[in-house]
Amino acid sequence: MRYATLALLPLLSVLAASPALAQTVSREDAARAAIHPVASQAEMNRWLARVPVTRSFPPNFAEELRGAGGAFIVEMSTAPSCLPCADLWPKLQDLGRRYGWQVRAIGPDEAMLRSGRLGLPWIGHPVAWVRPAKDANRVIPIAVGTDHAPNLARNLYLSAKMLTGVRPAVGVRALSKFTGIVGVTAAASRR
Repeated sequence: MRYATLALLPLLSVLAASPALAQTVSREDAARAAIHPVASQAEMNRWLARVPVTRSFPPNFAEELRGAGGAFIVEMSTAPSCLPCADLWPKLQDLGRRYGWQVRAIGPDEAMLRSGRLGLPWIGHPVAWVRPAKDANRVIPIAVGTDHAPNLARNLYLSAKMLTGVRPAVGVRALSKFTGIVGVTAAASRR
């Protein structure tokens, strides 16, 4: 569980990089820089267009993902009228069908409780996690907001590696590249 928490830290730990920066940027400012609430399809597409797409994969990538499929479950938080949720869900389902991974939605309450148990700030929907099929307490976030399908496949691969023994530092560095493209929450729309 400790490593799942580490996966999100690069998003919100800009302050830790430099003491001088910590004096001028608050934690809230750092979170706002990493999280991009969107209210329209066009706005979401503009943010997605800025996200680099993974193009290089290990030679055994597909075989390893297929081999790991029965051992892991992908869980995604969702909420009504959430554009990024509607974008992420079919991508995860397609990857699940292609590689044999179970994909399921979890509700807002379960997602917030999970984030709280991991000590992560709640940023909104969607968030996707991978966990072993037989252990609901070992979770690794693979997406904060929506993302491109190749990036999601990369994160599935990395999460399986981390959950089966690859050094966490290697996976955490690679998994920290989340888009942060999330749905607008009631609190964000009041600003």
